[in-house]
Amino acid sequence: MTHLVPLAKEVDDDKVTPGVLGFIVFAVMAVAVWGLMKSMNKHMRKVDFKEPADSSAAAPAGASGEGETSVAEPRKN
Repeated sequence: MTHLVPLAKEVDDDKVTPGVLGFIVFAVMAVAVWGLMKSMNKHMRKVDFKEPADSSAAAPAGASGEGETSVAEPRKN
């Protein structure tokens, strides 16, 4: 064990680098982000952004003769 002590003195404390482990972690994170972006794009292509035509929006509020406004009910899961 004492023969490893001189090897430890050769390491410069001011020049610490991430090394191979840092590169592997960075590469895995980059591949994960790439996969998530690819999946997100696939799911976003499936989304239909067209809103259904609302008959009350086409006619002015006072034109139908009804003074009531409709209130959207909350979703029930």
